[in-house]
Amino acid sequence: MKAIIIGAGIGGMSAAAALDQQGIECEIYEAVKEMKPVGAAISVWSNGVKCMNHLGMGQIMDDLGGPMHHMAYLEGFSGEQMTQFSLAPLVEEVGERPCPVSRADLQSRMIDWWGRHKVQFGKRLESVSQNEQGVIATFADGSSAQGDFMIAADGAHSIARDYLMGHKVERRYAGYVNWNGLVEIDESIAPAEQWTMFVADGKRVSVMPIADNRFYFFFDVPLEKGLPQDRSTVIKDLKGYFEGWAEPVQRLIDAINPDTTNRIEIHDVDPFSPLVKGRVALLGDAGHSTTPDIGQGGGAALEDAVVLGRCFAASCDIEGALRCYNDARLERVKDLVLKARKRCEVTHGVNPDETNAWYDELRNENGTGILSGLSKTILGGPLG
Repeated sequence: MKAIIIGAGIGGMSAAAALDQQGIECEIYEAVKEMKPVGAAISVWSNGVKCMNHLGMGQIMDDLGGPMHHMAYLEGFSGEQMTQFSLAPLVEEVGERPCPVSRADLQSRMIDWWGRHKVQFGKRLESVSQNEQGVIATFADGSSAQGDFMIAADGAHSIARDYLMGHKVERRYAGYVNWNGLVEIDESIAPAEQWTMFVADGKRVSVMPIADNRFYFFFDVPLEKGLPQDRSTVIKDLKGYFEGWAEPVQRLIDAINPDTTNRIEIHDVDPFSPLVKGRVALLGDAGHSTTPDIGQGGGAALEDAVVLGRCFAASCDIEGALRCYNDARLERVKDLVLKARKRCEVTHGVNPDETNAWYDELRNENGTGILSGLSKTILGGPLG
């Protein structure tokens, strides 16, 4: 039995690992000639780390995961601490720590774990067809590949998703722009072992520790879509958007490297069904593109892979196994997309009264409420 896997990102590589555990041959095709991931880092919460362990790649998380032991919110302008608490109770309850990691390092290590020579790069999917014997993927370079089934992990702009749905699926602009990158840890900005967020006026500034003494930073600003961008003005732009904010925020802006700072207009896709058509299944962002507001994009893809492997362990019938995968994932991924969308709206001031009420809640938060929400999301995954 042979699977064609489209995409060598987190979703595609974890799918390959899961299917390989079931003795299924996998051929992996990646659109780009060289992996250059969008986004500097990614927060893999405990459910995603459990999946990496299950798939045999737990050492990667041990090596790359930053020492994030506390969480804090500060008022953006004054720098006043609104709440601060330990993540230890969460780790104890769910049985695993969260691991913020460099996205580039994570993808590179996953590919190396699989075998870089076994991934075919420069293969951009152009079309999909299938019959009772299997699936054919045709690529932009004119080549094609045939397998018994296809796992399409070809990202937020998925070609396979359009094939499965029978029309082009529109992405929804979430209303804000995100700048992100990496800087050396500086404790005059924030403690080295804490996820620190500055919030005010529907904007957010965050620093999160990853391995090798680095902060993953991001800035969120509600803006209209399609504004011109110029990398040479990144620091000036951020200084304008965060004028009057606390000194640590200004230090962070001064520390960033415009040449390695990403600017992304944040989108998601309305939940849809099914995730499967015959012998073709969507996985990761292709099936449930979400905003990053609850940090579950990568974790959801890893969960998909674990469930996919379980379904093939339970059945040798390809279409039956893929239906099992579809049925097991639909409600979970819909919940994550909509939960992230709601959190996005509250965080980014869609309803100012609601956002200000959240700020007030943070000032009275001892960590119990936030940790409870995180725990519920984590324990809702396939590995508990």
